[in-house]
Amino acid sequence: MILVRSLVFLVFLSLTTMVMAPCFYLLKWIIPFETLARLGNLWGRLNLEGLGFICGLRYRLHGFDKIPRENCIVLSKHSSAWETIALRGLLPPQTTWVIKRELLWIPFFGWGMAAFDPIALDRKAGRQSIKKLLHEGRKSLDAGRWVVIFPEGTRVAPGEHIKYNLGGAMLAERTGYPVLPIAHNAGVFWSRRSLLKYPGVIDLVVGDPFPANGLKASEINHRVEAWIEGTVERLPTNRDS
Repeated sequence: MILVRSLVFLVFLSLTTMVMAPCFYLLKWIIPFETLARLGNLWGRLNLEGLGFICGLRYRLHGFDKIPRENCIVLSKHSSAWETIALRGLLPPQTTWVIKRELLWIPFFGWGMAAFDPIALDRKAGRQSIKKLLHEGRKSLDAGRWVVIFPEGTRVAPGEHIKYNLGGAMLAERTGYPVLPIAHNAGVFWSRRSLLKYPGVIDLVVGDPFPANGLKASEINHRVEAWIEGTVERLPTNRDS
């Protein structure tokens, strides 16, 4: 039954993306970005509801009232495809995402992402990628947008740990914009590279935003990594929780 429900949700997700993504790209040239961004949030919320209805996979929010009114740099745990849907639907609409360049090559999904002016990085470009992140990240922040980054750079399975990349912390150090850490246990229910979505409740925890002024990138990175990983360790790892 889990496989069947997972396949049904995949069809649902594919249909919403195939219908809405081309519309996003076309509307980009017609309507204000703020309006387009709200439609992007609609896509995220629609699929979150679909995931709950079809697969029985829901979520609960902790500390969501900590999200500041002013835009900041969001550094989030990355263990599943779930957070790419959830953060698109739950965060303030005007967001710029830092993504792998190859994601833009995915039919429909990539077109939809391109509509929202992501910062698409070539992981093989080394320093040039960092320069692009710092330059375009500052432009987005100064334009009033939130910048969303997964500092691990790739989805990491529950129980595993990799060193966080410095890019997001460097952007915070250079621009002085606040940092907002986010942790969750989505990988327990929807594993990376897995079709199966197990029923249950994902916990998404928003940490305290903190100012980056006066902090080095290494200090920012350590603070974010320690809080996210420590929070994840305390979240349920049992799908029946």
